[in-house]
Amino acid sequence: MVRIQRGKLLAFCLCVMATVFLLITLQVVVELGKFEGKKFKNSHLKDGHAQMEAEPLHLHPFFNREGLTLNRKKTLAADSFPIMLWWSPLTGETGRLSQCGADACFFTINRTYLHHHRTKAFLFYGTDFSIDSLPLPRKAHHDWALFHEESPKNNYKLFHQPVITLFNYTATFSRHSHLPLTTQYLEGTEVLTSLRHLVPLRSKNHLRKSLAPLVYVQSDCDPPSDRDSYVRELMTYIEVDSYGECLRNKPLPPQLSNPASMDADGFFRILAQYKFILAFENAVCDDYITEKLWRPLKLGVVPVYYGSPSIADWLPSNRSAILVSEFSHPRELASYIRALDRDDRRYQAYIEWKLKGEISNQRLLTALRERKWGVQDVKQDNYIDAFECMVCTKVWDNIRLQEKGLPPKRWQADVTHLSCPEPTVFAFSPLVPRRRSLREMWIPSFQQSKKEARALRWLVDRNQNFSTQEFWALVFKD
Repeated sequence: MVRIQRGKLLAFCLCVMATVFLLITLQVVVELGKFEGKKFKNSHLKDGHAQMEAEPLHLHPFFNREGLTLNRKKTLAADSFPIMLWWSPLTGETGRLSQCGADACFFTINRTYLHHHRTKAFLFYGTDFSIDSLPLPRKAHHDWALFHEESPKNNYKLFHQPVITLFNYTATFSRHSHLPLTTQYLEGTEVLTSLRHLVPLRSKNHLRKSLAPLVYVQSDCDPPSDRDSYVRELMTYIEVDSYGECLRNKPLPPQLSNPASMDADGFFRILAQYKFILAFENAVCDDYITEKLWRPLKLGVVPVYYGSPSIADWLPSNRSAILVSEFSHPRELASYIRALDRDDRRYQAYIEWKLKGEISNQRLLTALRERKWGVQDVKQDNYIDAFECMVCTKVWDNIRLQEKGLPPKRWQADVTHLSCPEPTVFAFSPLVPRRRSLREMWIPSFQQSKKEARALRWLVDRNQNFSTQEFWALVFKD
């Protein structure tokens, strides 16, 4: 009897163990399925935006067919849509099908698509544009597109007519570009009119007992604009608190010493205490406007601006910044700032637009309203997405023209899309020995880049692959 009961108990235990094993196995299978699904879904995320891996069902139903592998989907996409090849791997993606309005294009950094019959455009990131490797020979249906939001010091060759006109489409800081990025550092009008960081003028006057009227924060010293020479001279006529690596005379708190902290509230609170901020760009080019201008305007501080000669076209109001170009010497600028510092009524006139929340510049308002991308806004595409879709749409426009038997439209950049004058240096304080520094490199570098641009254009027009030795031999031929 005892043996029978033991046998029943053993059988019962085995049944329970088998059931638990089956349940665990089933759960593992389910979880693996979820994991694979998540992995597949997340593999198409870029900059916080979900990217389409497959075309909508009504166009290509086979993209949703069960069992179709990711690589197979990429192959099908490349065989069905125009291919946009990032020659400079800015996005880092091996393959992605993106929807641009009614059109779709396949974007990739995989250079094996160089000779694919559906490759229509090559996308270049200006800072990484190199003579070491170019997609040559260039076929008649191969468009070149340039994305370059940076200063000319990153790649001077691009800023000369022989090279910029190699490109069909551009996205640069110039308003004349096919996709202007002039407002790339400005989120929108609301940050300009916001009073969140504004320190009342009465408090600023009290803080003047321990703070200079002017503040300067730069860690990129001796750039092509030669801004440090100007500020060094200005310091002989008026007090300037300088927190950065360049001309530093005041330390930042340790937690804010990292350049990554320049968008931190703690850093903003320090700057917002001042009446004036020296907002000097690293290069002097039309429409090249960075956070150096927008930051003081956001904080309710008057920018003393040096940079884009066309800056008046982009200011929120006629009286919102002091322009260095309007003063013949730092001595005159210092005198003007001291006068404003002593006169609350005259100073207040420079921030009246902010206090009233009124932006009168229609050009600025229109540019912000009509741009097809956003800044730090997850609800909008970023400017790289907008650049990709601009090229995709223009390629599709030409495909449709050719399908109708019409000639394609030829797009080409011109010198207004990316152009900066030769750098100059200030000749202040002749009795002070000039230090050997980066400032002495920029003019020779600019002149050298002219020769490089001419050599590159000649080699590309020859439409054959070339070596770096050929290039440099041509550059130094003169």
